[in-house]
Amino acid sequence: MMIPRTCRVALPARSGPCGLLLTLTLLVASPALAEETTEWPLGHYRLPENGDVIGETYTIVVESEEDTLLDIARAHNLGYEEIRRANPDVSIWVPGVGTEVVVPARHILPDAERTGIVINIPELRLYYFPEPALGETPRVETYPIGIGREGYDTPLGVTQTTMRLEDPAWYPPRSMREEAAARGEPAPAVVPPGPDNPLGRHAILLDIPGYLIHGTNDPDGIGMRASRGCIRMYPEDIEAIFGAVPVGTQVNIVDQPIKVGWDDGTPFVQVYELLEDQEHGMEALVSTLGMLDLEGGEVPHFGQLRTLLERPDGQVAAVEPPVEPCPDELDGEPEQQASGWYEALELRH
Repeated sequence: MMIPRTCRVALPARSGPCGLLLTLTLLVASPALAEETTEWPLGHYRLPENGDVIGETYTIVVESEEDTLLDIARAHNLGYEEIRRANPDVSIWVPGVGTEVVVPARHILPDAERTGIVINIPELRLYYFPEPALGETPRVETYPIGIGREGYDTPLGVTQTTMRLEDPAWYPPRSMREEAAARGEPAPAVVPPGPDNPLGRHAILLDIPGYLIHGTNDPDGIGMRASRGCIRMYPEDIEAIFGAVPVGTQVNIVDQPIKVGWDDGTPFVQVYELLEDQEHGMEALVSTLGMLDLEGGEVPHFGQLRTLLERPDGQVAAVEPPVEPCPDELDGEPEQQASGWYEALELRH
């Protein structure tokens, strides 16, 4: 096993919400990760030919008192919920010099056609599969996003891009103007391009009236449910794909809180919280077992799957092999064995 080594890396042109440039230390766990970070921009990966897993989880060490966890998230292609779930014991605003911060940059690709744009709502993440040029290596780009808050759900389904707007004006919807007026804060009929425009400098219109993929003037909201249904991106991220996504690109918006994938023959599971106030129950367990579809009729470690479903943290976890039962556990009728399994696997509904 390779001992992690500490090395300085040149971060991409990203800054925190206050324009703070970050100075961080990256713990590189493998030569492959070091090669990938130098050859490809953050969030860009070679498309697996026979697998579903991209990226790696790594650790950085905070070196500046001014760095917040949100600054670190933005510098490493993550949103609020991703960095918070991976570092539950680290302060959002004052992580502290010397604190190790986990960067969960490993993802299972959504179960969807690998073309155009795929947005997985529970994951708060967008995947872009650009059409490779002749002789170009197929790749996937992934970015954190903000989505519709409760009551303003981002719509699901297959649509397409229809128009690209640079420096768009924003027209607050009537409902927003009425709400603002009720609070005694009348909203303008139009917000011109500029630093106060919540659409940022770039917007991609979808073939769903009123819905866009756009930038933001409030990057702290990326990785949250904070919009009125539109998909928000960091300004630098929407700028990166703005000129590359042609009009007519397919956009598939899916709801996949449980993702299953394979890497080098090993099954992996990635579980996110449900959007509403619910829990993953027995139905989710059965569904996950069906998606795994292990060879030879084997079943994975039930206890591990139960833990993943009860504590959905978005981390990519390898599915452990089944535990070999003791000889005395094999006694009894098949019905009794099955009953015992379900009792052991009982999940809260």
